[in-house]
This record gives sequence, C-alpha cells and structure tokens, in this order.
Amino acid sequence: MAQLGLGFDDAPTGELHRLFFALWPDDALRPRIAATAASVVSEHAPGGRPLKPDRYHVTLQFLGDFCPLPSSLVEDAKAAAAAVRSPVFELSLDEVGSFRGANVWWLGSKHLPDGLRALFDALGRSLAQHRVPVKSSASFVPHLTVQRDVRRLIAPTPVPPLPWPVREFVLIDSQPGRGTPYEVIGRWPLG
Repeated sequence: MAQLGLGFDDAPTGELHRLFFALWPDDALRPRIAATAASVVSEHAPGGRPLKPDRYHVTLQFLGDFCPLPSSLVEDAKAAAAAVRSPVFELSLDEVGSFRGANVWWLGSKHLPDGLRALFDALGRSLAQHRVPVKSSASFVPHLTVQRDVRRLIAPTPVPPLPWPVREFVLIDSQPGRGTPYEVIGRWPLG
C-alpha cells in the first residue's frame, strides 16, 4: 500500500508504526507534569526510568501496530475523528498510581470527568461507524505514564492537582525502538 505524505514517504516498509488517539498536554503543562513526577519518584524511589515529557499523553483509543502503516487506515481514522462532537472539559491529574504487570507509574484523576467519558465513547462510536478497528480495552482507565520499568508499585496516592483544560485530541504515530518523539498526524478541537 502507498504510504501517506505525512513524513512516512521515506520510511522503510519494515518500520513499525503504533497508531493511537490521545489527549496531548500543551507545552505549559508538560514541565508541571515532569516536576510532579520527579517529586513523587524522589519521595517513593520506585526505580526504573522516567518517561520523557515530549511523550506525555493519555491514550483514548489504540488502533494497533502496523508494518507498513496503511494510508487508508489513517485516512479512515481521520474521517472518524472529524465526525466526533464532544465538549471541552477539565481533567485534573490529582493522583499517582501503578499498574501491576506493566511496571509503570502514572498520573491520573481520582474522578473521571464526564467530558472525558463522553469523548472516549463518541470516538469509539465514530471509529466503529467508519470501520476502523480498535485494539483498546473495553475498560477505560485514563492515565499518563511518567515512569517505566519500576521495581516497586504504589497504591493510588493523592498529589497536588494539575488542572488540564482539554480542548482537543490528537492522532499519534509512534515508531517504537527509534527513540524519536511521537508524531502528531492529526488534531481535532473539542467544543
């Protein structure tokens, strides 16, 4: 299949692409997330390695891993995203926790905002209507990973809230193993 004219044209056909929709913090919020993560890691010493701030995101819908990346899938995913109507909302990152088995620490919200659930559901419906398969879990546990390969888990623990006015969602192409930042290949406003 032909590859998209979005920076993929020169990519070798054997390159893995991980495609997902996400909430993407703005440049003002990223250093605040990093400072909170560093403070929690310093206090609780989980080991592992911090996630780089340019990779901070909250996954909404995971589309899968592709080699090569089908341009028709990207076009269909973009059409599905363009059809989503969902209100602006605020997400408060107010607790840190971990996932057993995944060995990560994350920042999340003690209370899931109605707007986030509405966006997740609307995007899921639109992807199904546009025949875009998803590999997301049926249970939605929004989180922003801050530390990987931890040796110690942590129960959900309150942290000073980081208010995040969510005004858009994005489509990300990640190329695992390359060490490159995620590439935003589409943005859609809320409201």
